Amino acid sequence: MRYMLLIYGSEKAREKMSDQERGAIFQQYGEFTEGIRKSGAFQAGDPLQPTSTAVTVRGKNGNAVTSDGPFAETSEQLGGYYIVEAKNREEAIAIASRIPAVRVGGSVEVRPIMEMGPAR
Repeated sequence: MRYMLLIYGSEKAREKMSDQERGAIFQQYGEFTEGIRKSGAFQAGDPLQPTSTAVTVRGKNGNAVTSDGPFAETSEQLGGYYIVEAKNREEAIAIASRIPAVRVGGSVEVRPIMEMGPAR
């Protein structure tokens, strides 16, 4: 079964990190990603640009309306994701627990992907 691992953290905390601290975390992400690639669990994954680059699209009176930024103000922002193949929820949680964000105060939401058929 495929799972989406949604990685949340504080953009403000990330901005306060030194270049060396950010570099160390990026290195940890590289090692984590390589590990799940080798295990066969990796399906996809990417970091996201900051929320300041986001646009939210909503429906209003039958029309699409856009606004700059994320939908809601929160203390944590969606910073990236992985899609992994796991035998079950417990294995997906075990993979998520190794994501570097967990060790630096972030969180990872683990959600099963609803398979819609062969269009993958």
